[in-house]
Amino acid sequence: MKNKAPDKYFLYERIAKNIEQQILKGILKIGDRVPSLRIVCREYGVSQSTALQAYYLLESQSLIEARPQSGYFVCNSPKKMLDIPPASKPSDYLFEGTIDSLVSRVYDNIGLNEKYIPLSLGVPAMELLPTAKLNKCLVQATRQMEGCGVSLEHPQGNEKLRKQIVRWAFAMEANLSQDNIITTSGCLNAISYCLMALTEPGDTIVLESPISFGMIQVAQSLKLNIIELPCHTETGIDLTMLEETLRGTSVKLILLISNFSNPVGSCMPDENKKLLVELIEKYHIPLIENDINADVYFGSQRPKSCKTFDKNGLVLWCGSVSKSLAPGYRVGWVEPGRFKEQVLKKKLYHGISTTGITEEAIAIFLENGRYEAHLRKLRNQVHLNYLHYVRAINEFFPEGTKASRPGGGFVLWLELDKRIDTVELYERAINRRISIAPGKMFTLRNQFGNCLRLNFGLNWDEQTSGALRILGQLAKDLLL
Repeated sequence: MKNKAPDKYFLYERIAKNIEQQILKGILKIGDRVPSLRIVCREYGVSQSTALQAYYLLESQSLIEARPQSGYFVCNSPKKMLDIPPASKPSDYLFEGTIDSLVSRVYDNIGLNEKYIPLSLGVPAMELLPTAKLNKCLVQATRQMEGCGVSLEHPQGNEKLRKQIVRWAFAMEANLSQDNIITTSGCLNAISYCLMALTEPGDTIVLESPISFGMIQVAQSLKLNIIELPCHTETGIDLTMLEETLRGTSVKLILLISNFSNPVGSCMPDENKKLLVELIEKYHIPLIENDINADVYFGSQRPKSCKTFDKNGLVLWCGSVSKSLAPGYRVGWVEPGRFKEQVLKKKLYHGISTTGITEEAIAIFLENGRYEAHLRKLRNQVHLNYLHYVRAINEFFPEGTKASRPGGGFVLWLELDKRIDTVELYERAINRRISIAPGKMFTLRNQFGNCLRLNFGLNWDEQTSGALRILGQLAKDLLL
């Protein structure tokens, strides 16, 4: 990950280094117990997630090991951190079948059925969301709004919400105006309006690969030609391949997730985002930026966005609170740069206005400081969840399993042995009431058949741990 303040983000590395030096100098010997997480938190004044990350780093270096109900001990175990999947290399061959049928199969099995463990989703558990506080904001909204929220909202969206979106965007250092914000029914709805406004059937667009199946499905529904480009699991889309494509192909626009992408969790470094914006300016091609996950970061500060470097209005910046705060409220937005009138027309044609009362409630939540307090708690919890998942996968899954290392968001991308078909793994897992997202859902090409996406936004408990244990064993069974 990039874009972090070194003094804060690398604190866990300094803690790990101190313990490493004690081991190398013989102060801590093989078999000795290292300080507990509680002691590390107290002595260094850090959170449990920071202490745990330091110990995971020491584990990856085979310096310490965890023993159930006993703590951490110095060792020279060969066990190490999971390797990172290599950069993707999109196949030239289309997937036989349709992504729609696979997506439907996966999501038809969960819905409202709480008996399934939804490792396939990419949102936090409801228990991690401030439902009671949101309810209070909703009541306040009905009292404050003209007509108690029954009246139609202005086509551009709730004015208070647009003001709060701009206020919260200061962290990414972009020059935004509430007059250029258009509210939508979630982030995907914003992306849909942008695609409809800027393309015609038969146009060619560029996506990173793998990419969110929702974005693929919207592009397909508009009869667009899709070029999938390689993506690194840490730094995102391959800019060299992107420029080669822009130079040799008539591309109408680019669509990607810059921060903590879905499904691999990559985050483009600041220098890459700046270079990308320079590329679109050079070739006069718009960029639709899905920035829905940026607030759920594990470092010290929110990463910047491509919109930060946009001086000519070519970046259409899309966001939402559907992942971080209130999935069911369907509150999203777009800052469409120079394309405001085109996008606003599409909203008028297809929806007239969005739901004012939920937008007002979210605006109230944003303006009184509750959102940042909620995000701090959410970031800490999902980061701990991620660390728990990595340990469980290391312990339960087949040898050679690779995993992405997201610096935020809610999803983890796994690459298994090439002999494992994750669609078949899904079939076996669903019989055990466990739902996963096979890798083939995130591409139109014949690739990622041995990959899958897991959601670490669930509560970490015996049920979740048990599901990963079962899933790992099912994967091993497919190798027999």
